[in-house]
Amino acid sequence: MGRAFEFRKARKMKRWSAMAKTFTKIGKDIVMAVKEGGPSPETNARLRAVIQNAKAANMPKDNVERAIKKASDKDTANYKEVLFEGYAPHGIAILIETATDNNNRTVANIRSYFNKCNGTLGTQGSVEFMFDHTCNFRIPAEGQDVEELELEMIDFGVEEIFADEDGIVMYAPFESFGAIQKELENRGLEILSSGFDRIPQVTKELTAEQIADVEKLLEKIEEDDDVMNVFHTMAE
Repeated sequence: MGRAFEFRKARKMKRWSAMAKTFTKIGKDIVMAVKEGGPSPETNARLRAVIQNAKAANMPKDNVERAIKKASDKDTANYKEVLFEGYAPHGIAILIETATDNNNRTVANIRSYFNKCNGTLGTQGSVEFMFDHTCNFRIPAEGQDVEELELEMIDFGVEEIFADEDGIVMYAPFESFGAIQKELENRGLEILSSGFDRIPQVTKELTAEQIADVEKLLEKIEEDDDVMNVFHTMAE
């Protein structure tokens, strides 16, 4: 198995375990999708993907419809996607994806977390190059031959495909998202969930004591309401 498989396995163990945080994240995704492409899933591919993810997270349909309606209101603030980069203790690179309606607040909060935990908030581009920006799709495994599907989907950008207990998972470069989404839909294949990851090109092994130092910073960052995803180079 490749890097995407190992990365996914590690993240599944711990990320977004809190249901409330997951729903908040999806709610922001809905607002950004609606503001960008309108409230109709039929004509808004990004919104279609978010609704699939909401279903996968067992988010009630009423919640989804309410979020779409709210996002359509002109008075509803839009969220800006902002990327933060920095270093945790022991040379661990951290990449933070946020969605914020108040950039000054978010910058101040993120900086305070790094300062309190002996980390360093970096400048734009300081660690982003250490991660591969990827997209992923999950479809049902029933009736699918993984090897055959891999050969067929290579032309659309898929670089890694594997089956696990949740179905068949495909990974590809970030820019291949639209082409893969369209092809899966054209084939009538149900997309259970989709999303984006930043996979570290190289990871660093730490001692248990050092891991605790890094985890302290990661926990503070992940608890912030503006934070959508956190990626790092610490081996898990």
